[in-house]
Amino acid sequence: MATSILHSARAKRNGGSLHDLEASIEEQIQHLRNEIAAFAKIVGENSAIQSKTMRARAETGFEDLAARGEDLLRDLQHGYTKGTREMRRTVRQHPIATIGAAAAFGLAFALLLSRR
Repeated sequence: MATSILHSARAKRNGGSLHDLEASIEEQIQHLRNEIAAFAKIVGENSAIQSKTMRARAETGFEDLAARGEDLLRDLQHGYTKGTREMRRTVRQHPIATIGAAAAFGLAFALLLSRR
């Protein structure tokens, strides 16, 4: 009978330690879940901040690119207008030379095409 009392006491102790071990494992699992949730929240917030930063940079870059494109277009239009004025002035000042140059260009072009 003494062995049965010791055996039941030992079983209670072991059962209790198994129960404590289960509780400890469950607490650790819950703690890990909480840490993972906190980590996911931090990653999400950090991602949102980085996406806003990247979007702002992209918008700024696009605005700069658009402004440079407008400046380039304005410069090209100015150059085209200036070139047109100079060409008209040259044609008015030297009409015979212009006709001769156009004829020479046409002849050279015709010769290049006839070789093919």
